[in-house]
Amino acid sequence: MCPAQKLAITMDDLPANGMLPPGVTRAEATRDVLAVLKKRHVPPVYGFINAKKLEGSTDGAEALKLWAAAEPVGNHTYAHMDLEQNTVEAFEREVEQNEPALELLKGDAKDNWHWFRYPYLREGDTVEKRRAVRAYLKTHGYRIAQVTLDWEDYLWNTAYARCVAKGDTKSIAWLRSSYLNTASEFLDLGREQSKLIFGHEINYVLLMHLGAFSSTILPDALDLLKKKGFKLVTLEEAESDPAYESDPDVGLHDAGTLLDQWMQVRQIKNPEHAEKPYKEVESICQ
Repeated sequence: MCPAQKLAITMDDLPANGMLPPGVTRAEATRDVLAVLKKRHVPPVYGFINAKKLEGSTDGAEALKLWAAAEPVGNHTYAHMDLEQNTVEAFEREVEQNEPALELLKGDAKDNWHWFRYPYLREGDTVEKRRAVRAYLKTHGYRIAQVTLDWEDYLWNTAYARCVAKGDTKSIAWLRSSYLNTASEFLDLGREQSKLIFGHEINYVLLMHLGAFSSTILPDALDLLKKKGFKLVTLEEAESDPAYESDPDVGLHDAGTLLDQWMQVRQIKNPEHAEKPYKEVESICQ
């Protein structure tokens, strides 16, 4: 029997992604997700924060405190800035502006908050931008928290909040099944991409988002990962794989995961796969 494939789970957009169902707070949603992670003995999960979301939000601040007390945090820029739409200087200011919150949350904790996740996974639409930001991050002691598996789970958060508000149990059931089908499809696709690019499977980093749907679907998502033969590890362990030293070193528009970037650069065709149900998720319970 072959050894399980290593995978690290990471969460973006803390303390808030998408709408919430009526009567549910960010703090509650966060508490529920943390309870699932603890119950399942999931290794530390980095939560990448945008500190701007704390402004005027005691609920957001409470949610973030809860997370940081239990799990490590990393930098996702102050206000989720899109590097493609902004200058290198503006982007670097955003990275810096996020740091006081990270320092405050972690203080003397052993966790290293010098992990950086690009918003929208956009690393620069020109090679100059890409290189300049990477050089800045390196100088400031950051490691890039690359993503190699992603099924855009954030799509379901707001849709779920709408369906709960309407009490539409049939639609909620569809959201669950479509989420898990999409997850399964894109986990398989990522693994195929890895084989096409590197000739073998690598350690993976999975991107998830902390939202209203997360805590209810997370146990099923964890079951799916187990069924697919993944072994959960820390971000540090996953990124010790030499694949994460590789850099396509080109300007790319909205390129996606590190694997998506390499597929594009090497002009390798993606294996057949079902597309994500963007339209259906967007229109459900409207």
